[in-house]
Amino acid sequence: MSKRDYYEVLGVDQNASVDEVKKAYRKLARTYHPDVNKEADAEAKFKEVKEAYDVLSDPQRKAQYDQFGHTDPNQGFGGGGAGGDFGGFNDIFDMFFGGGGGRRNPNGPRQGADLQYTMTLEFKEAVFGKDTEIEIPREETCNTCSGSGAKPGTKPETCSHCQGSGQLNVEQNTPFGRVVNRRVCNHCEGTGKMIKEKCSTCSGKGKVRKRKKISVKVPAGIDHGQQMRVSGQGEAGANGGPAGDLYVVFNVKSHEFFERDGEDIYCEMPLTFTQVALGDEIEVPTLTGKIKLKIPAGTQTGTNFRLRGKGVPNVHGRGQGDQHVKVRVVTPKNLSEKEKDIMREFAETHGGHTIEEQDSFFSKVKRAFKGE
Repeated sequence: MSKRDYYEVLGVDQNASVDEVKKAYRKLARTYHPDVNKEADAEAKFKEVKEAYDVLSDPQRKAQYDQFGHTDPNQGFGGGGAGGDFGGFNDIFDMFFGGGGGRRNPNGPRQGADLQYTMTLEFKEAVFGKDTEIEIPREETCNTCSGSGAKPGTKPETCSHCQGSGQLNVEQNTPFGRVVNRRVCNHCEGTGKMIKEKCSTCSGKGKVRKRKKISVKVPAGIDHGQQMRVSGQGEAGANGGPAGDLYVVFNVKSHEFFERDGEDIYCEMPLTFTQVALGDEIEVPTLTGKIKLKIPAGTQTGTNFRLRGKGVPNVHGRGQGDQHVKVRVVTPKNLSEKEKDIMREFAETHGGHTIEEQDSFFSKVKRAFKGE
C-alpha cells in the first residue's frame, strides 16, 4: 500500500513553517493518540502523523523528501531507527500526562474545601455591624476513629496493591514501545491504605457531617455583595491537613427612607412652599438620631445639603461617609378658602402653580424620625 503525501497527512502546504508543521502535528496527535482515541485505526493514523512530523520538522530530511518523495532508498522514512531519538514523543507525553512535573503525594496533607454562607442583614445592621452566630453544615473529623476510618482498636493497613503509594503503574503498548503510566490505585482510591474493619460512625470515611455553630463579628460598614473570610471554618482537611475557610457573603436589605451609595447616605426631606420661600430650621433624621438643619430663604426644590460624617463608617476603619439631604417642595392638601385665595393671588402675581403630594411620602419621613 502506497504512503500518503506527508503534507496531506498533516494538512499543511509545502511552504509551511516549522511552527505551522508542529502546530498541525500537535492537533492531530491529540486526536489520534491511542490513550484518547479508541477507534480501531487510531493507532495507525497516529503512527502516520508521527512519521510525517518526523520528516517535515527536520530541515534536512524535509529537503530530501521534497526532492525524492517516498522513493529515495536511503531515506528510511518511518522514523525512529535503532539508536535514534523519539523526536516529538515528549510533546505527546506533555499533552496527556503533564510532562516532567512532579506528582502530588496522595497520602500527603490536603487542605479541606472552602464553604460559603449567605447572611441577610437589615440596613442598619450593615451600617453599625453586629455580633451574631450562624449554623452551617460541614464535614468534621470523626471523633470515634480520630479520622482514621478504622474501627476503634484497629488501624488501616498498607495497601498491598500499590504498597502504600496510592498509585499503580499501568503498562501500555504504543508505536514507540511499552510506556509505563502512573494512575490512582483503584483498590485504595489513592489513600495507600486499606481498612478491613470500618468505623461504624463514619463508615470508614474518617469524616462525619455535622451542623456547626460559629460566632461571626460583622464589621461596621459592610455593604451588599461584599464577603468576609472566617479562617479555618470550612471543611476538615485530609491526612492531617488544615481545614478550609468559610466565606460569608452579605445580602443587605434596602431602607424605606435612606439610600446608600458606598459610604454616603442619601435621603429626601419634604418642605412646604413657605419654608423654602422664607427659610426655616428643620430636624433631619440621620443614622444616629435627629439633627437640626438650617434652610436658607429662597431654597429651590432639588437643592442638596451635605451633613459631613453622618454617613456609613468605612468597613476598614478609614473614616466615615456623609449624608446628603435633598429638598422636595410639597403642596399641602385641604386648604381653607382663605388659604386658597392667598394662593390664587400669589399665582396671579408670580405665574406659579401647585402639585399635590402623596401621603405615603410623609409617612416614610415620620418613620425615619422614629428611628425605624
